[in-house]
Amino acid sequence: MASKIRRIGIVVVLALILSLGIVLLSFSYSEARLTCEIGTGGFSSPVYDLSTVPQSVAEDATGLAKGLFGDRQKKCDDFVSQLLSVYLEAKDKNFVIVFNPGGWGWSLPELSPGWWSILGGIKSELDSSGYKSLLLDYRRTGETLRGCLNEFAEMITRYPSKAKDLAARVEFLTDNISDLRVIIAGESNGVVISDSVMNILEGNPQVYSIQTGPPFWHKNLTLDRTLLITNNGLNPDSFSRGDFLVMIWSNLKSLFGASSTKDGSGTILYYFRAPGHEYRWQYPGVYSQIMDFLDKNFGVE
Repeated sequence: MASKIRRIGIVVVLALILSLGIVLLSFSYSEARLTCEIGTGGFSSPVYDLSTVPQSVAEDATGLAKGLFGDRQKKCDDFVSQLLSVYLEAKDKNFVIVFNPGGWGWSLPELSPGWWSILGGIKSELDSSGYKSLLLDYRRTGETLRGCLNEFAEMITRYPSKAKDLAARVEFLTDNISDLRVIIAGESNGVVISDSVMNILEGNPQVYSIQTGPPFWHKNLTLDRTLLITNNGLNPDSFSRGDFLVMIWSNLKSLFGASSTKDGSGTILYYFRAPGHEYRWQYPGVYSQIMDFLDKNFGVE
C-alpha cells in the first residue's frame, strides 16, 4: 500500500513539473536575445538606421516574426528590430560565430576564460586567412527564477522553443546574405541547444558547429558539419563521460587542498570540479581539432 501511494506521489510530482514546464515554455521567446559583438559586455546591438535595410529583407523579418508570435505586436517589433540590427552587422562578413554558453545560459563569453580564448583563436585564424568575421552571443536565459525554471524545462526537452528561435535567426541571416557561413558554438549545456539547432538546419549547407564538453546524458543528433570535442588533450572529459567516481575523487582532493590546477578541470554549477571539462585554445586536444575542422571546411591553415 505504501509503495502504491509513493508511486502515485511521484506521478503527481512529475505531472506538476511537466505542467510548470509547459507554462514556462510559453514565455521562452521573451528573454532570448542575440547580442552584439562579443567583448562589449553583452549589451544589445547598437542602434542602426533600419531604413537602410532592403525592403525584401525587412519583409522577410516581419513575416518570420508574425509566424513566431502571431498578433503579439510588441514581441514582433522587438524580434524584427533584433534581426535587422544583426543583419546590418553581418551583411559584409564572411562568417558569423554564435556562442551558446554553458550553465544556465546567461554567462558572458568574457567570463568564460576557456571559450573566450577559443573564440579569439577562431576569429584570429579566420581573419589571418582573409575572412571577415563577427562574434555574437546567444543569451538564452534571463537571470531570474522564471528564467532558471524555463531553462530547466527547455533543457530536459532538448530546447524545443529556444532552438527554434535561434535556428530562425540563423536561417534569416543565411537566406539574406548569400555567401555567409555561420558557426554555432556551444559549451557544456550549450552543446544541447547547438545540436538541436543543427538538427533543425541539417539541410542548410551554410551552417556549421563547434561543440565542447556535452553533458553525459546528451547524445548528439547531428554530426554532419559538426566538430564535437570531448577530450582537451590533457584528460578525457569526466562530465561528458559521466565518470562520477573521477569527479567525486577530484572534489575530495580539492577539499583537502591536494588537487592540481593543471589537469584541465572545469566546473559544473560553478563549484563542482570535473576533470577534463575545461577547454582552452592552447590545449593540444582543442587547437589541433579546431584547426583541422577549419582547414577541412574553409581552407584555413
